[in-house]
Amino acid sequence: MLVTFTTDAYGSITMFGDVGLSMLKMMGHSVTVPGAILAADVPVALSNLKAAIEAGKTQSITNMDTEETEVSMANRALPLIELLTAAAKEESDVMWK
Repeated sequence: MLVTFTTDAYGSITMFGDVGLSMLKMMGHSVTVPGAILAADVPVALSNLKAAIEAGKTQSITNMDTEETEVSMANRALPLIELLTAAAKEESDVMWK
C-alpha cells in the first residue's frame, strides 16, 4: 500500500503505507485512508509531527552485513514537513489517499 499526501500549495508526496500511517499517527490523526486535515488544523498537525520527530530522533543504524544505512523517520518526514509548511502558509487543506 502507498499513501499519497496532497495539497493545492505543494506537490504530492507518496510514501510506503507503513511510513505514511506512522506519520499520520505522529500528526495526531486517525490512520484512516483516505482522509484530510482542514486548513485551520494544519499548523497543529505540523507542530505535532515536528515534536514527535524531535522526541524520537535516533541515529541511523548501519547493517554491517550489507553495509546499507537505514533511513531515519526524521529524514522520511522532511518532504511531508515541507508539504505541511506550504499548506499552512497558503491556508490550504491537506488530503491523503
